[in-house]
Amino acid sequence: MTTPLPSPAVSPAQLRRGLVAIFASTFCELSGLFMFFPLLLFTAKGMGLNDALVGLLAATNWLGLAVATPFAGSWVARLGMRGALLLSGAVPLATLTLTVLTPWPAGWALLGVIGGAAGSLRWIVAEATVAELAPAARRGRIVGLYETMVGCTFVLGPSLLAFIGTEGAAAQLARWTAVALSALGLLLSFAVPALTSHHHEDAPPPGWRGILGAMRQRPVLMLAGAVGGFFEAGTSGLLPLYGLSAGFGAGMAALLVSASGAGSALVMVPVGELADRWSLRGVLLGCAAITLGACLLLPLAPGWPPLAYAIAFVWGGAGGALYTLAMVDIGHREQGVALVNTTAVLVLSYTLGGMAAPMLGGLALSLAPGWGMPLLMIAVAGAGLAALLKAPATSI
Repeated sequence: MTTPLPSPAVSPAQLRRGLVAIFASTFCELSGLFMFFPLLLFTAKGMGLNDALVGLLAATNWLGLAVATPFAGSWVARLGMRGALLLSGAVPLATLTLTVLTPWPAGWALLGVIGGAAGSLRWIVAEATVAELAPAARRGRIVGLYETMVGCTFVLGPSLLAFIGTEGAAAQLARWTAVALSALGLLLSFAVPALTSHHHEDAPPPGWRGILGAMRQRPVLMLAGAVGGFFEAGTSGLLPLYGLSAGFGAGMAALLVSASGAGSALVMVPVGELADRWSLRGVLLGCAAITLGACLLLPLAPGWPPLAYAIAFVWGGAGGALYTLAMVDIGHREQGVALVNTTAVLVLSYTLGGMAAPMLGGLALSLAPGWGMPLLMIAVAGAGLAALLKAPATSI
């Protein structure tokens, strides 16, 4: 039985200010992160680390996300939505500041795991807060705009990095700019009003037991989330390395992440509209097929930079669409506690995909610089499309 607790009185004006605050705080925090992480990879590369080690460094943030995601609900139960939101802003600010002050890559890796764990909490709590603050009649539009805004941060962060610079004093300015954006995001979070979440007497077991139960029920959908995370989020840590290996300068390599972010920002809302008007399964298969087609063109990209940017755009858009469509399908099929638990599994799957991309991609670039990465991307996209094609129509 679900027993909602009464929420404190929140005026319409407070709701509007809260929505503006959660949008703005998330925008600032993510823009700083997507500015900071490519620069960290360039710095590690400049210190002489090989591509495999740099890829592992990029994956540490995703490792923290994967480990912490099943326990986000426990933190919300202890701290409340607003308290968890503030914690998830304070910890990344601390880890970014310490990373700037720490000269050792091993320290960066540890801080990346801690920051990633807080990022998991931020991800889940921010999306839940947006849904709760949004008026019921406009909730779909506002949530869609929120996801598009998140995609825009993939563009702005690396673009700011390319504008400021990646070497010498400019690199140091870029690092502290990212820290300042994270601090601004935390300050804006204080404007979000306190809300009381619903408590469930019949809630599933916390942690991995509940997560694994939902995962067993929806394996194909979770694969779609993992492939989406691989191509949308994971390539943000891989594309700079690929750009450098293809002969691009650091600025041009960073802009590959911007191209991916542009795809994520521009594609999700139209794809959602298409799924509402047509077949969700058909749109999902179309996105998976387009992803595979872009991967097949990757061997031609080093000699033609515009093609590399186009491929990055498709990866960001199609990867984001796979996640969005999976979330839509969950909303169609689940409600209550099952909806929350399955959403957590989707986030975990997306996180694992995002963590795998820089690790495997860095290894592929080290072992086979010419053809390793194209082969990897084709294999992942092909496996995702094949699984979706084989799945019964009733499963997604």
